[in-house]
Amino acid sequence: MKDASARVDAWLWAIRVYKTRSAATTACRAGHVRVNGERAKAAQPVRPGDELRVRIAGFDRILVVKQPITKRVGATVAAEAVEDRTPPPPPRELTAFVPVRDRGAGRPTKRERRDIDRLRDR
Repeated sequence: MKDASARVDAWLWAIRVYKTRSAATTACRAGHVRVNGERAKAAQPVRPGDELRVRIAGFDRILVVKQPITKRVGATVAAEAVEDRTPPPPPRELTAFVPVRDRGAGRPTKRERRDIDRLRDR
């Protein structure tokens, strides 16, 4: 009997974590994917029960493999192949407010820099 496994990049693409398989491969090369705590190469096999930590947009998603799939399938089938153990994000009140300058506004003036420093409690 053949061992049920799939490449980690193909699995992440198939369950819709990444839009393209090449994006999943790039994330593996960059070290954003860990399988059972170890950095994963794109061709590393994943099996049922493996825990994946995927860093997306600065946050880790914790995924557990229920079923290894290699082909892109429907959203309901993809949802059955993974168990998402990602904790909920912190409320907006607890996250730090980051002021954003308008694009093309140039360098801040001395007055604006002092206001920024005051916001940062320097």
